[in-house]
Amino acid sequence: MKSDKRLEEKDLLLYAVTDRHWLNGRTLYEVVKESLDGGATFIQLREKELDNEHFLEEAKELKKLCAEYKVPFVINDNVDIAIQMDADGVHVGQSDMEAGDVRAKLGPDKIIGVSAQTVEQAILAEKRGADYLGVGAVFPTGSKDDADDVSHETLKAICDAVSIPVIAIGGITVDNTPELAGTGICGIAVISAIYAADDIPAATAKLKEVTKKTVNS
Repeated sequence: MKSDKRLEEKDLLLYAVTDRHWLNGRTLYEVVKESLDGGATFIQLREKELDNEHFLEEAKELKKLCAEYKVPFVINDNVDIAIQMDADGVHVGQSDMEAGDVRAKLGPDKIIGVSAQTVEQAILAEKRGADYLGVGAVFPTGSKDDADDVSHETLKAICDAVSIPVIAIGGITVDNTPELAGTGICGIAVISAIYAADDIPAATAKLKEVTKKTVNS
């Protein structure tokens, strides 16, 4: 089901997921701005530690920042916060609220991303109103303890099985991104490949360049 919101495949080329672990004394706002300066095309706020009041405040600030760069901004998991601060959408995992229920709460115009690890999960997510899929972990990762590996064959099978855009996630670096060529993805989602870098704008720009070549090859 293709919704009428303005999510294009090119928006998903370089999808940056925030992680407070890498701040090193900086604010989340500062590092997200640096990633946007480097060319990140999509921002997901992933926040596991903050209470709702501070989460809401932070989300509003980041939404405004992303709007200045004309980059979509979604919230990880927290549908209620996304509704409260009018985010562009949400991203949910398999153990979170089901895509059909999220769509019912958010309405038709918001972006919904769903994590998938099998063809069956991918097809069901699309049927229930997902706008894009995040598939992984495509490489070993330290960001999620419960992330199961997804083979590149399964990644390709998922891309072939659905008509919505698919991004790869999990353990992706500037060096291993080219290994994803030919799978059918339209982009990658990363955390540490951007936010753990000493020079975030430069790391983002390089990763974007490599990703562009990878998805077009």
